[in-house]
Amino acid sequence: MKARHWPRIPLGLRFFMLYLILVLLTTYVISNTMLREIKPTIRQATEETLVDMANLLAVVVAEDLAQGTTSNSRLVELMKVYGQREVDAAIWGIEKTNMSHRIYLTDHRGIVVADSWQQDVGTDFSQWNDVYLTLRGEYGARSSATDPDDPLSTVMHVAAPVIYQDQIIGSLTVAKANRSVQPFIEHSQQRIVKWLALLSLLALLIGALIAWRINSAVSKLADYARKMGQGEQADKPQFRVFYEYRQLSDALEQMRNQLDGKVYIEQYVETLTHELKSPLSGIKGASELLQMPLSDDKRHQFAHNIERETQRMQQLIDRLLELARLEQLPTLNTRQLVSVAPLLHQCEQILAHRVLQKSVTFTTTQARISAVNGDPFLLQQALLNLLENALDFVPSHGDISLSVTSAGNTCSFSIYNTGPAIPDYALPRLCERFYSLPRANGAKSTGLGLNFVERVAKLHQGKLTINNRAQGVEATLTIKTP
Repeated sequence: MKARHWPRIPLGLRFFMLYLILVLLTTYVISNTMLREIKPTIRQATEETLVDMANLLAVVVAEDLAQGTTSNSRLVELMKVYGQREVDAAIWGIEKTNMSHRIYLTDHRGIVVADSWQQDVGTDFSQWNDVYLTLRGEYGARSSATDPDDPLSTVMHVAAPVIYQDQIIGSLTVAKANRSVQPFIEHSQQRIVKWLALLSLLALLIGALIAWRINSAVSKLADYARKMGQGEQADKPQFRVFYEYRQLSDALEQMRNQLDGKVYIEQYVETLTHELKSPLSGIKGASELLQMPLSDDKRHQFAHNIERETQRMQQLIDRLLELARLEQLPTLNTRQLVSVAPLLHQCEQILAHRVLQKSVTFTTTQARISAVNGDPFLLQQALLNLLENALDFVPSHGDISLSVTSAGNTCSFSIYNTGPAIPDYALPRLCERFYSLPRANGAKSTGLGLNFVERVAKLHQGKLTINNRAQGVEATLTIKTP
């Protein structure tokens, strides 16, 4: 039975899913708690206001109630006017059009002697808790529903004792319908839900951004490690915010440098040993033959073979040292303006004797570009390598042309030579180290020239392309000229 594999979920997505659960849970708990607490909190604040208002009015009406003149009391008249008063107010966007408070006054028996609504004057309210408890010196308050089927029909009643000469002679109750404060409760709940939704959305967006950054950072590090494992050139990923990833990136780069140094030495020792076998074998064979009796012509021939193979070994070592130095450079240390015309002239002068030997027609064409930005020595060496390759494959009395063109912020050096086309199987391998095609004269190449040119192109943020053209081959070195 095959083992069951769980789906692979990226780290950033896993982090976001956990973060999403935490945000939703936190939002639910906070919203549920706040919404549940708003209603009693507002009613408690309302009750505290009613207590202050009832005690104030109880003090004002005490003397009239004690003297039995409440029917002619100025306060009672004002209470009547107050109960019938209309208002037009907008409180935090909520319209208020009428008075929501009711005020009634009872004597020491609990009989209503004044009512702002003129509704229950003469009625016995002694059975209601607000009056009953207040007349006995306790805190009197009650909440009664006018409609048993409507929870919003409840009315808060808060009473204060009317005291005269240290005796409770009555009670004054201030009542307020809970329905009047319900719009404020709903308004507050809506604002809380709105802000919690906005903050939750913002938190989720921030979490998504962080999760994306984490996933992106891990992907960059994984890609960097993969390229390291495959031996490819790769730039170290940079991290500005997540310094932990920067530390990991630095550690990977340090490990890469250490491994590269070890592998680099192993590869160079192996390749150098392999490439030196052939000339050493030729030198050894020629030297053994020279120890035997030979004619002057044969002795001269074997001595020439030793000199040729020695030069080949020297050339191989020099090229390897140049290539090794270039491969250790991540970028060019310095750049300077290099005049194009003197650069082409120098290359032409250096190779003039080989051009004459093969009777080759050599032409140069320069577009409207007087100078490029780069390393003059490396550019000259790269062009010489390409021109020497062209001379190796161009037939006698053939043509070689060197043209310089520019486009945008790039400059291209194109070298064309007549001669046989490059086989299709060899085109993708031309820049491999130690890979070379046989020359018409049988001479052997180090196979390092084009690899050197490609490295120079990369250091100048450019590229090397080699393609077959009509009756010949064209190699183009393109560099960036910032």
